[in-house]
Amino acid sequence: MVLKLFTQPSCPKCPAAKTLVHQLAVNSKQLTVEEFDVSTIDGLAEASFYTVMATPTILLCDDKGKVIKDWRGEIPSLEEITSFLS
Repeated sequence: MVLKLFTQPSCPKCPAAKTLVHQLAVNSKQLTVEEFDVSTIDGLAEASFYTVMATPTILLCDDKGKVIKDWRGEIPSLEEITSFLS
């Protein structure tokens, strides 16, 4: 599975989302993390593809890129995310 994190420098919630995602990456061998800064061209292009309109946005995707679960403009609990990983 792939966890995609979309952030921007001016977002007050983004540092907490980054901490959560990094904690998940350390604890899960089956998870790949991809981070995108929407203030960059590449980050904005990826955000556009997934219709990301708020930060932080966390997308849990299968290996083909299909979104399994999303959290847009919010930070889920660690337990909530891990429930989708099993």
